[in-house]
Amino acid sequence: MNRTKFIVLFAFALVAGCSNGAGGRTLVEGAGQDELLKLRGGPGLGFRVILGLPDGTEVIRRDCVTELGQLWCRVSLAQAPSVTGYVSADYLSPR
Repeated sequence: MNRTKFIVLFAFALVAGCSNGAGGRTLVEGAGQDELLKLRGGPGLGFRVILGLPDGTEVIRRDCVTELGQLWCRVSLAQAPSVTGYVSADYLSPR
């Protein structure tokens, strides 16, 4: 497979990772039993931590962006929609 086709397929796969679209409800999973997924002020590790989310937290996925090869999704808490931030898409269930 040539490089251009690979890049196009890779980009499509990243976009498909957020295919639930805006407003899609999903769950935090994979953070670990005694760990919390960090809800951040922006899409990347350099942004401040707003709060920690345990596995099973229901969030509403808004949109996703890729920063430094990592897919980050803007989410809001299902139980408190005014609380928004970014989490790594790796920790959102594919619901």
